Amino acid sequence: MQESRWSLYLLAIFMLGLDSKLVGQAFQPEFAEPITNLTVTIGRDATFRCLVHNLGGYRVGWVKADTKAIQAIHVHVITNNHRVGVSHNGQTVWNLHIRNVREEDRGQYMCQINTDPMKSQMGYLDVVIPPDFVAEETSGDVMVPEGGTVRVSCRARGQPPPRVLWKREDGSSIVLRDANGSKNKVSVYEDEVLTLTKISRSDMGPYLCIASNGVPPSVSKRIMIKVHFHPVIQVPNQLVGAPLGTDVTLECYVESSPKSINYWVRDSSKYK
Repeated sequence: MQESRWSLYLLAIFMLGLDSKLVGQAFQPEFAEPITNLTVTIGRDATFRCLVHNLGGYRVGWVKADTKAIQAIHVHVITNNHRVGVSHNGQTVWNLHIRNVREEDRGQYMCQINTDPMKSQMGYLDVVIPPDFVAEETSGDVMVPEGGTVRVSCRARGQPPPRVLWKREDGSSIVLRDANGSKNKVSVYEDEVLTLTKISRSDMGPYLCIASNGVPPSVSKRIMIKVHFHPVIQVPNQLVGAPLGTDVTLECYVESSPKSINYWVRDSSKYK
């Protein structure tokens, strides 16, 4: 019995005599998991979460890595940015909140623990922006003479950079002609600029340019392309006969752009 107590006593002395540094390391703070990168639409709110085990008497801080601007230390906000806040749940969950996210908020954010040496991990905030047209670089309705060339553009901005697609409103094909006069018909054309050469009256009508970048909502603009051409007259029946005293209808079809003013004149010289 006495030997058993002596053994326990020696074991206790051994445990107390362990290297204090090794014992301290066993209870050092550690990150429980990586910080999740965030993708947030401009104007929305973003929250980074930093999970820490065994925090003890240490403190958690937040820094915007690219500018080295301290955002918060423990429960206190340091930055003058009124949109930044912090919260925590016990000693484990530490949150950095950014309200009404702006473009300048994009970048790396670092969660730090003030150990020696310091421990840190980072998460990235990407701020995305839905597409919008640049008004001064986007065409309005246009008019072009038949056989001429028209160039219409839709410049769009956003993050990520938007794709711009062109379609005809009625669903018919867009006709692209090269210098040799050969035609290429497409249902959708992708580019900020649509160029139609040797334009025909059949190309006339409303065109839609649609900008999208995966961030809703997509935007579209309706552009009317008008083609001017000289009047073309079609007469179904050039000679019409009718019994004396009955009614007769003369038909004449005119195609033109802009719309023509039509009138009838009797050639009385043939009846003199």
